[in-house]
Amino acid sequence: MKKQVIVSVDPWETRVALLESAGTPGQAAGRGRAGGGAVPDGYRVAELYLERRGSRSIVGNIYKGKVDNVLDGLEAAFIDIGLEKNGFLHIDEIVLPGVEIARRGRGGEGGKRISELLKPGQEVIVQVVKDPLKSKGARVSMDLTIAGRYLVYTPTGEGIGVSKRLEDKERERLRRQVKGLALEGGGAIVRTAAHGAARADFERELPYLFKLHEVLQQRAAQQEAPSLVFQEADLSVRVVRDIFSADFERAVVDDEKQYQRLVSFFTRTAPELVDRVELHQGSSPLFEEYAVEQVIQGLTSGRVDLPSGGYLMIDYAEALTVFDVNSGSFVGRGKQARLEDTITRTNLEAADEVVRQLRLRDIGGIIVIDFIDMAKARNRDTVMKTLRAALDQDRTKTFTAEISKLGLVEMTRQNVTEGVREIISRTCPICDGDGVVLSEETVAIEFDRRLRELASRAPRSTEAFLVQMNPDVSIEFTGHGARMLHELEQATGKLFHFEGSESLALDHFEVVMEGAAAEVYERAVPFQVGEEVLVSIVEPHMYNVDDAVAKIDGYVVSVTGAGRLLGRKRLVRIEEAGRNSARAVLVEGQEELDDAPADAASGDVLDSEPRRRGRRGGRRRSAAAADTTTE
Repeated sequence: MKKQVIVSVDPWETRVALLESAGTPGQAAGRGRAGGGAVPDGYRVAELYLERRGSRSIVGNIYKGKVDNVLDGLEAAFIDIGLEKNGFLHIDEIVLPGVEIARRGRGGEGGKRISELLKPGQEVIVQVVKDPLKSKGARVSMDLTIAGRYLVYTPTGEGIGVSKRLEDKERERLRRQVKGLALEGGGAIVRTAAHGAARADFERELPYLFKLHEVLQQRAAQQEAPSLVFQEADLSVRVVRDIFSADFERAVVDDEKQYQRLVSFFTRTAPELVDRVELHQGSSPLFEEYAVEQVIQGLTSGRVDLPSGGYLMIDYAEALTVFDVNSGSFVGRGKQARLEDTITRTNLEAADEVVRQLRLRDIGGIIVIDFIDMAKARNRDTVMKTLRAALDQDRTKTFTAEISKLGLVEMTRQNVTEGVREIISRTCPICDGDGVVLSEETVAIEFDRRLRELASRAPRSTEAFLVQMNPDVSIEFTGHGARMLHELEQATGKLFHFEGSESLALDHFEVVMEGAAAEVYERAVPFQVGEEVLVSIVEPHMYNVDDAVAKIDGYVVSVTGAGRLLGRKRLVRIEEAGRNSARAVLVEGQEELDDAPADAASGDVLDSEPRRRGRRGGRRRSAAAADTTTE
């Protein structure tokens, strides 16, 4: 499978996209660039990586830390590495010179307790193997690894292993190539990127890894804990180092400095790949030219459409992520179409797309896929083969179970770093990530209870209250004939007035004034009879087609004869003003305002001339000033 890497560097973030061809290497698309803002023919965006200044991934970083706490019950220690949260070190990740440690994992017996191996205050050298995620700190290990282009050198390891992601024939060839390499008492792992490498490539890289290990030892001896000893390469170098191989047609970079860094890196490690690194010279942004921006924007959506008309729904939870497969508008093809064939076709498309979304969004942990139920075992096997074939292209470790009787597939995927979706988004402050908010009716009912309680505790001298809340909530009290408000006032013997603006949260509740009825009324009613107010005509009148309605932070102004002026702003004169609404008439001589539409959604009026605002945001002038103007 042919691949391409594109790297976009901005002042505040670096983004890397991996493109993969849909066919075999012999059938891959040509090297010409896509025109008109599209991915090259036969390619699609398979993986995305994003790193922002000040919030780089720390996976691979090596720290000199200090043991903060040791817990035998968890078989783990917490290591202070100078970050906000301590690193988590499991007993299986402990490596001490001259100490044999039984690798037992959960519930194992035998071997020393972790409290016998580590003591609080002890200094240790650890490497981050998993970024801090949500409420958890970084996962660390004392089994250090130093990554190169073809090899991963393990100073405390032994022997040479070969990546299992390579084909058996290539693995055997590489074992012969690395046989007898001098590793200075350590071990090594041959990387997937070493596909096709010769012995000379490994011999050229080993001295660089040995020298890097020597520098790390010197720094660790000189520094005090907690401190950073070694920082992993930045995103573009790291991704290209780990995945760029003979299967890749090219790497396109839009930044001159980053281009030179990659050229320098390949000159030292893989000279044969230098000519595949290209500097983007186009006039349009690189990610827009390859339509990657559209893919990034789609990562926040919970729905993913399938080619035939079906779709996936992705639900994120704390414990797991669920993919629900739906047939949607796909009803089969041709007169001979059958239900089982339609379902199988949708599931096959879904199996491929699920894996693509796992890689694009870097979803980890427990994953459940709810395929549409299939009656035939043969079809279930075909869907599982498609799923596993797609997972073969995923570099992240996964484990997949069979389809259950309920049509569910359970799988796990290693979670190492935050995905692009988590980096570009944040938890909704309104729903706190739940995806739902309380309705206005629900909030109004709760406020009704609070107002009744408030009235019961108020002194007898308090006759009225002015309450601030979102207009969408207060309309539940004042709308529908003000039935809810009337019942509240009848039950409590108090009067209630409301004010507020659309900018307030739905659950905002504040009593801003209480006291005598006349005083609260004076403060609560925003306009006086005779005042002229510049308003937005936002909707037709419910009962009279010739009239219309203006709204100012929930306060309703019925305007006589304004039915033809929807979406316009007009100066009106208040004829009657009440607690919740007013009646007004148009002020004559305003034709010059016809070309200035109002913002009907918010009810605000766009006016460049400074005017004195009413308490609810409308612009108004007194009747006396109006008379002077018209003379």
